[in-house]
Amino acid sequence: MVFSSLFFVFLFLPTVLLLYFIFPFKLKNLILLGFSLVFYAWGEPIYIFLMLISIVINYSMGLWIEKKHSLIILWIGILLNLSIFGYYKYSGFIIENINGLFHTSFEIAELPLPIGISFYTFQAISYLIDVYRKDTEAQKNLINLSLYISLFPQLVAGPIVRYKEINEQLKYRVHTMDGFYEGFKIFTLGLGKKVIIANQMGLLADTIFDQPATELTTFLTWIGIIAYTLQIYFDFSGYSEMALGLGKMFGFQFPRNFNYPYISKTVGEFWRRWHMTLGNFFRDYIYIPLGGSRVQPIKIYRNLFIVWLLTGVWHGASWNFIVWGLFYGVLIALERGIFGRALKAAPSFIQHSYVVLAFIIGWVFFRSPDLTYAIDYLQKMFSFDFRFVAIDAEYYWKQFGLYMVIGIVASLPIYPKLMNLLKGTKRVLIESAYILLLFGFITIILMTSSYNPFIYFKF
Repeated sequence: MVFSSLFFVFLFLPTVLLLYFIFPFKLKNLILLGFSLVFYAWGEPIYIFLMLISIVINYSMGLWIEKKHSLIILWIGILLNLSIFGYYKYSGFIIENINGLFHTSFEIAELPLPIGISFYTFQAISYLIDVYRKDTEAQKNLINLSLYISLFPQLVAGPIVRYKEINEQLKYRVHTMDGFYEGFKIFTLGLGKKVIIANQMGLLADTIFDQPATELTTFLTWIGIIAYTLQIYFDFSGYSEMALGLGKMFGFQFPRNFNYPYISKTVGEFWRRWHMTLGNFFRDYIYIPLGGSRVQPIKIYRNLFIVWLLTGVWHGASWNFIVWGLFYGVLIALERGIFGRALKAAPSFIQHSYVVLAFIIGWVFFRSPDLTYAIDYLQKMFSFDFRFVAIDAEYYWKQFGLYMVIGIVASLPIYPKLMNLLKGTKRVLIESAYILLLFGFITIILMTSSYNPFIYFKF
C-alpha cells in the first residue's frame, strides 16, 4: 500500500483516524499498531511474521541489554538484526559474486525484499545502542515498542526515527486541531510532490533509461538524468513529508528528512540536507565511534570511506551502489583535504554548478540497473552526440516540459519564502485555499492515472 493511492487517502487513512480519535488514549497505540501491521501486510502478507519476529527480538534484547549492560549482548542484538536484513537484501548479490569469482554454481532462491526492512532495521539497532549507552530506558511495554518499529507513517521509507526521539510521545502526546491541520497541510504538499512532479519525471526517466545506453544521444542522456534527479528528490522528499504530516495528525513529531538539498554549494552540505536522518545515523553510530574528525588525518579519511561504503551498501546490493557511495566519499574527502578552501572562495555560481554536476553524475550510478550501464550512460552524456536534438527537444518539451520547470522551481525554497511574506488571517486563508485546491487536483490525477511507482520501496 502506498500513500499516493485513492485507497489509502479515502479509505484506509479516514478509517484509522476515525477509530483513533473515537477511542480513549490508552487504546490509541493499540489501534495504530493494528493498522500499522495491516498496512505492512498489505503487499506481502508473509513478511508480517518477519516484522513480528524482529519486534520480539528487539524487545527481548533491549530488556537484556539494560539489565546486564553488556557489550557482547549488544553485539548479539545488532548481529541478529543485520543477519535478517543481510539475508534478504544481500544473499543473492554475495552468491552471484562468489560464483563469478570462483567459477562455482551455487544457487539461492530469489527473495523479494521485505518492504521497509532497511529502515526498521536501522531503527531497531539505534534503539539497542541507545539503551546500551543509557541514552534511554528499555521499553517495558511490548505494544509501545511494537508501534515504534512498525508505525505505518514512517515504516516503509523513513524518516529513520530514533526511539529516544519519540519515547515520551509513545506514552503521551497532544492532539489539537491546529496540529491536525498542520499535518494535513504537510501531507498534501508531500502528496503533490509525489503525484504531480515525481510521477511525471519518473515516466520520462523510465522511457529513456529503458533504452540501451549505447543507442542514446547526449541530449537524451541529459534529459533522462535530469528527469531522474527531479523524480528521486520529489518522490523521496514527498514521501518523507507525507510521513511527517501523518505523524502530526496522530500527535507525533518526526524529524525532518530533507532541507532543499539541491541549493547546496558543497557535496558535504548536500548530504547534510539530503536524507538527514540516515546521515545522522551513520554519523552518530559509525563515524563518531570510529573517532570522527578528532583523530589523525589518515584516520579521518578512513572513517569517511567506511561511512560512505556502508551508505552505498545500505542502499542496494549492487556494485553501482557501492561505486555511488565511494564516489561521494572521494568528493567529501577532497573537499576536506584539497580544494575545500578554494571552493569556498569561488563565486556562488561555481560552487553550485560543481555540486549540481556531482549529484547528477551520482544519480547515474544510482538509477542504472548495473555498473556497465552506468559507465556507458556517462560516456554518452559527455560524447557530444547531438543527433536529432531539435526533434527530441520538441517532443519531450511538449510532453514533460511544464512538469520539469515546476520541479526545478519547487526544488528551491520559494514556497516557504512566499508564505513568510503573508501574515495572520491573510496567510491562513490563502494557504488553506491553495492546499484544498491542490488536494482536489491531486485527487483528479489519482483517478485518471495508473503510473504510480515508488523508488524507495526497493531499498
